[in-house]
Parts: sequence; C-alpha cells; structure tokens
Amino acid sequence: MAQHRDAPAFQEYAASMMARTGYRAMSLQGRGLLYTLRLECWVNGFMPAEPSLLARVLGYTHEEVAGVLAEVRPFFLEQDGQLRCPELDDYRAHLNDKRERQSKGGRAGAQATNSARSQRKQAGSSTGKPRVGRGSLVQVSPEQPSTEKVNSALSEDSSMEDWAREYERASRGY
Repeated sequence: MAQHRDAPAFQEYAASMMARTGYRAMSLQGRGLLYTLRLECWVNGFMPAEPSLLARVLGYTHEEVAGVLAEVRPFFLEQDGQLRCPELDDYRAHLNDKRERQSKGGRAGAQATNSARSQRKQAGSSTGKPRVGRGSLVQVSPEQPSTEKVNSALSEDSSMEDWAREYERASRGY
C-alpha cells in the first residue's frame, strides 16, 4: 500500500553543524532561532521572510526575532517573501528521489514475479522447486533413530556404571 506522506525527519550530524564557523559565532538566541526555523522549514517547507510576520508565526515579539534574524540569514535563502533552507530542500529532494526509485524497483519486481507466476499457470507445470508455505520452516528429519544405536548407548551406560563401581572400590581399598 502506497503511503504518500512527507518524510517525518531529517538526518543531521551534530559535528557537521558545530564545525561551521557561522554557527559557532552565533549567540545562544541565534542558535535557538536557527533550529526553530530549520524545524519549521522541514515541516512547512518555508517560513515568512518579513520579520514581523515571522515573529507572529513563531509566537514571539518583533523585537525578539528581528534582533537575531541577521545571524541566521546566511543559513537560509530568501525567495518570493519566503525563507527557505536550501540544505533541507536538497535533502527532501534526495529522499523523494530515493523513494521514487524504490517504488519503481518494487513495481518492476512485482511485474517480473507476476509474469513468471502467470507463465507457470499457463504452462501447467511446476518449476520443480518445492514451494514453502507461510508456516514453519522446521522440517522433520527423514532419518529415524535406529534401535541398534539406542541399545548400543544403553550398553555403554551400563559398562560406564560397572567401571565407576570398580573405580570406587579400588579407591576405597576393597
């Protein structure tokens, strides 16, 4: 069943972000705004570029957002009144491409399987390969235990008992 949903998360290595000079030079407020905007852009695709509208959407005052917005601008692209994160847009495109290729591969595999199945039905013959059901893969061994082996093992046990008795007698000095 196809699920046409957006990817729920993006992968990010902490060391990659922390190694960036721009990130390291940011204030604590700037870092917080950066990650808030990245998360918002992942979910919504973009955020408004106009500071007072951005502040209202984020639930902060214009002064709080406008004061640190300049610090985060290098991480975003302003386009048509929107702030977009090119890094996340590229990652989303990569995931969508990967999903599309997997889907095409799955369809091709299903078509090959169904075609082979159809040809077997039309020919009315089996491939000669045993078909395994969805049940257990445990099989019963065709070899049955030999009564000779069992009797041999029993006689070995009794001879071991005799040996143990003799050993105990000898160790006690009998």
